[in-house]
Amino acid sequence: MAPSFTSPSPPDNSKAALKQLSSYNSHLLRRVSSHKLLSISSTLLFRTAILLTMTLVLLFTLHYPSLLSHSLSLSSPHPTNPHRSLLSSNRLQSLNPLEIRRSATPTRTNGLSILVTGAAGFVGTHCSLALKARGDGVLGLDNFNSYYDPSLKHARQKLLHKNGVVIVEADINDSQLLIKLFQLVHFTHVLHLAAQAGVRYAMKSPQSYIQSNVAGFVSLLEVAAKNADPQPAIVWASSSSVYGLNKVSPFSESHRTDQPASLYAATKKAGEEIAHVYNHIYGLSLTGLRFFTVYGPWGRPDMAYFSFVHDIIEGKPINIFSNAKRDFTYIDDVVMGCIGALDSAKPSTGLPGGSKKTGPADLRVYNLGNTSPVPVTKMVSIIESLLGKKAKKNVVEMPSNGDVPFTHANVSLAKRDFGYQPSTDLGTGLKQFVKWYVDYYKLEVISKKKEKAQEKVASS
Repeated sequence: MAPSFTSPSPPDNSKAALKQLSSYNSHLLRRVSSHKLLSISSTLLFRTAILLTMTLVLLFTLHYPSLLSHSLSLSSPHPTNPHRSLLSSNRLQSLNPLEIRRSATPTRTNGLSILVTGAAGFVGTHCSLALKARGDGVLGLDNFNSYYDPSLKHARQKLLHKNGVVIVEADINDSQLLIKLFQLVHFTHVLHLAAQAGVRYAMKSPQSYIQSNVAGFVSLLEVAAKNADPQPAIVWASSSSVYGLNKVSPFSESHRTDQPASLYAATKKAGEEIAHVYNHIYGLSLTGLRFFTVYGPWGRPDMAYFSFVHDIIEGKPINIFSNAKRDFTYIDDVVMGCIGALDSAKPSTGLPGGSKKTGPADLRVYNLGNTSPVPVTKMVSIIESLLGKKAKKNVVEMPSNGDVPFTHANVSLAKRDFGYQPSTDLGTGLKQFVKWYVDYYKLEVISKKKEKAQEKVASS
């Protein structure tokens, strides 16, 4: 506490006061100097500690980088797969440039060089075979996921390999591998069919749809826009599901598509909007194809017609949605539509590196359907006739799982622009599918008429 220097009666004690004040100031100065010295010392000590810490971290990073990255991945709120970069590196190293270029090189004059994603899939296999047969260069890409039995995809791969089409096993989200492929081959076109399919499965695994149908599409467009020289024209698979709750029939490309009934449909609609962005900014030529219930040989086991054939043969009951009608489109007709879209697509207009575009580029969307909706009950009747066996039917109400009651395509736009004209009726198409199914699974399906004929021959 500082002493008081005032008094009721002011005696002359100035000398004593000055002496006391001088003593106090000296004491105060010593305290201030001590605090300053302590503060400076603390600051220096703190900075030294930071410097030593940074030095130790640097040394640790240089000597133990794998441990540090592992530690960071564990502490991150969104940890990455520690094996992803290694896996990508291994795949890059395993690529055979000569084999890839040979597969992607056209054998006809002015032939296309096409990267087909999802090449081991149903539509991808048929398109790859058709393109290769007419002399185009085709390189496939597929991750062989287990959404349905991968053995069917590997069987398709063997068929493609036998016909000169190589499939690179990789994920569409692996951008480094995509960049490498575009460096090895100057693709003129991309047929992007890789996607997570199925309406109902989205309720069980929603993230797989975002990863494949949204992130995967962006991954491809990023590489095509910024790393391809020249930029390819891209044709990609949208879906009739984008029409969602639309009740105006037949479905036209001019109808609203902002009421999706499933997450699958929403991801496909998102793809159409994403395509608009990359066309607008980077000048990518983009054509979306809205497929309507594609069926045929080498089809997907999760599709109704496929499972109906299986269950009827096995004698298992099948569930049929009441009043459901579908615009069933045979695979050969869809292939012709895909090829027409590829052939009519104009080049992209973006410059290498994605810096700017030289002008507007194609941004198109088309329906690929059969234009003749058929009740699912009629489809079952056709299958029963082909198998010579009655189905055990359970007619049930359509659940609220994303399915829509009917689809019906207006294909006049595709017919006008590239001559698309479906020609396969459901009876003919299902006959081809059942024949393939019996051959592929090595089954012996004999109709009742044939059984009676054989019995008659045996008895005589």
